[in-house]
Order: sequence, then C-alpha cells, then structure tokens
Amino acid sequence: MKLTAIRFAGNDDTSLSLLWIDKVFECFGLEDERREVKVAGETRIPPGTYRITLRDEGGMTGRYRARFPDMHQGMLWLRDVPGFEWVYIHIGNTEDHTEGCLLVGQGCDTGGDQWRVSRSAAAYKALYHKVLDAAVVGDLTIEIVDGD
Repeated sequence: MKLTAIRFAGNDDTSLSLLWIDKVFECFGLEDERREVKVAGETRIPPGTYRITLRDEGGMTGRYRARFPDMHQGMLWLRDVPGFEWVYIHIGNTEDHTEGCLLVGQGCDTGGDQWRVSRSAAAYKALYHKVLDAAVVGDLTIEIVDGD
C-alpha cells in the first residue's frame, strides 16, 4: 500500500499537502516549513519515499493508546528519514503541533495568521483504519513530493 503526500502550498511556517492512498484522495497534510538547513522540530520531511511501520513504545504511543483503546496498535512511524528521528503521522492542527511530523486533517485553512488543518482526529482515525493492516505486515510506504 502506498501513501503519497503532494505538497501544494507553503509559507514561512507551514507546508500543506494532499494525502492519497493508492492514488485515491484521503485527506490533507500539514508540516513545518521548507528549510535548506534542518532545525530540529521546525523543518518539514525531506522529499522521498519512506517505509512506515508501527512504533509501539514511547510517550505518544501511550497517549494514543489511552485515547483510542479499541484501535491503536502503535504510531505510524516514517522510517529512515535523513536527519530525523521519530517522525510520525499524527493528530494536530497547526505547525505548533508538528515537531517535524506529518499532521492530517479533513479540511485545511490558509486564512488568518496561522495555516491549519481541521477535523484532525477524524482524519487520523479514518486513515489509521485503512492503513493499519499494511503497516502491520510491513507493506506500507509514503512518497513525499514537493509540488509547492
């Protein structure tokens, strides 16, 4: 199974993308801004293709397991991202919530001072249900494409 995140807009703080599952639109994505030199927790994921597995340890895993006890089996973890560690797909609305990860939402808004995605928990749950089996068996990847 392949996820594809195609970035379509960016500003000084935020990058927005369209997220697809096997060429079918799923939701919007939000990351930190593009930077030539990485700043920890403030730089978007480099373009490329990454394996996604489940990470079943750490503080975020515990919080998600408590929040979603009937579904959560581990964080969706992008593996081997150059210069990054513990990159996840997760819930959040603005670049303040990313820490270098990919947030998902059912809507997006570029008005106002801070770009955001909306209905993030609903987007995360829908995505998680669709990709979980592929992540469990090691058959899930994401390609991140700069289009902005």
